[in-house]
Formats: sequence, C-alpha cells, structure tokens
Amino acid sequence: MQKAIVILLVLAVAMVAARPQQEVTIVNQEEHNNIGIGGYRFSYEQSDGQKREETAEFLNEGTENEIMKVVGSFSFVGADGKTYRVDYTADENGFQPKVSLA
Repeated sequence: MQKAIVILLVLAVAMVAARPQQEVTIVNQEEHNNIGIGGYRFSYEQSDGQKREETAEFLNEGTENEIMKVVGSFSFVGADGKTYRVDYTADENGFQPKVSLA
C-alpha cells in the first residue's frame, strides 16, 4: 500500500513538472511624474491577464498634516478562470481594499 502511494505521488509531481510554463510578458506600461517629487502614477498589463495601476498625491503638502494618498487597483485571473480585482486606497485612515469578481 505504501509503495502505491509513493508511486502515485511521484507520478503526480512528474505530471505537474511536465506542464509547459507560460512565458509572461508586459504588453502595456505607463509611468508619469515618477521623479521622486510630488506624487506619481503608473500602470501595466501583462500577457497573463494581470493588471495594476496606481496614483499617489500629497495632501496638505508642506504642513504638519502632510500625507500621501495612494489610490489603485490590481487584477488577476485565478486558477478557476475568473478575474479577481482589488481596488484600494491608502491614506491617513490606513489601507482600505475592496475585492470584487470581474
């Protein structure tokens, strides 16, 4: 019985390792004002369906209450074939994500 389990495990590992790996490339990319002063903005999309975009801006710049507010989202295709998306804001109230099924 133990030999059968070991053989099945070895076969399962071999089948997973034998699956061709998909090469992932960036199909679209944008960057704006990413020079280290003020806010920034970027986005990219990959050939496997992953996407990300993010924008940041300083609020109350030059005061004691200066904060950076970041707003963005990312999405990916899960193993179930469905696209999952996370929209988020990060500011003085912390990180606030909202997950949805696209």
